[in-house]
Amino acid sequence: MAINTLKFDEKGLIPVIVQDMNTNEVLMFAWMNRESFERTLKTGIMTYWSRSRQELWVKGETSGNIQEVREIYIDCDADCLLCKIEPKGLGAACHEGYRSCFFRKVNRADGTFAICDERVFNPDEIYNK
Repeated sequence: MAINTLKFDEKGLIPVIVQDMNTNEVLMFAWMNRESFERTLKTGIMTYWSRSRQELWVKGETSGNIQEVREIYIDCDADCLLCKIEPKGLGAACHEGYRSCFFRKVNRADGTFAICDERVFNPDEIYNK
């Protein structure tokens, strides 16, 4: 079974890269523990481990932007996952309201950054009800 080959770190976590199944756009980076991985497999909905809240986090539970699992890949060292998902709801992966968490682009000349995407939703309307 795949879970027995995974190399969780000293905190019991494994990094997860999340990619849109249809566009291959990288949407986010998160963490899973054994329980969130097992729940993801069972439900087909991406479930992560929130390091800040120290609890399981079902993506889209609050915002409605659920991530349905389509494929899961394990890297060569078995210490990182790539999950290809189909986004539901507004299709936003970022809690700041953007489609991707990678919505800022760095200017290599001076190290500054600029927002390079448009918000899909206003986070104040979703999370501060």
